[in-house]
Amino acid sequence: MSPRTPAIAEPRTPLSRERVLEAAVAIADRDGLPSLTMRNLAQALGVEAMSIYHHLPSKEAVLDGMVEMVVAEINETVASIPPPAPPDEWKDVARRRILVARRILLGHPWAPAVIESRSALSPEVIRYFDGLLAILRAGGLSWDLSHHALHALGSRALGFSQELFAPDDVEAGEEAAGDLLEQMADHVPNLVGMMAEIAHDDPGSTLGWCDDQSEFEFGLDLLLDGLDRHRRASL
Repeated sequence: MSPRTPAIAEPRTPLSRERVLEAAVAIADRDGLPSLTMRNLAQALGVEAMSIYHHLPSKEAVLDGMVEMVVAEINETVASIPPPAPPDEWKDVARRRILVARRILLGHPWAPAVIESRSALSPEVIRYFDGLLAILRAGGLSWDLSHHALHALGSRALGFSQELFAPDDVEAGEEAAGDLLEQMADHVPNLVGMMAEIAHDDPGSTLGWCDDQSEFEFGLDLLLDGLDRHRRASL
């Protein structure tokens, strides 16, 4: 009887910062941000939680890294968009860039809230806005008007709009708001009338409470059209 050949164990992929962040993004994409705990992250990686801290010292560092990873994906994608030529195409190029960023964020619906919660800009976010500024300048916007443009666009420049009211549970928030408006119908007739008439065209595309695609593009076009009027008036 011939001796058995001992089984050769599969080599384990070394733990790295990139591997930790990829796993964190995957958990948040699949199960939502509340499911991202250091324990769940360690379990997904097949390691002890303490092993993660050698690469990322805290949960906040993980969140910072996740923002970097998502915005790096945006930067890599928008890099293929050619600059405006002639200059008056700047508005279409900027719009395309912003909608590409939004499309990527829709694959990571947790990202806007995390981006808003960061206390400092990440290098990738800075790179993104520098690229947008290059488009504004190529279109003939002055430094002053470009500065105004970045303030006016705000989070919309990255593909999402910052909501005045953003419940954690969107469906529950909408129901609660509807109940409150019904109770206050005699006092807020204009809001009640508006809510009775409006309907979001694409609620599945939301990155916020009311931030569906049609609402996002409507606001974006208003801003870009207004900036272009200011640009042409200064020529």
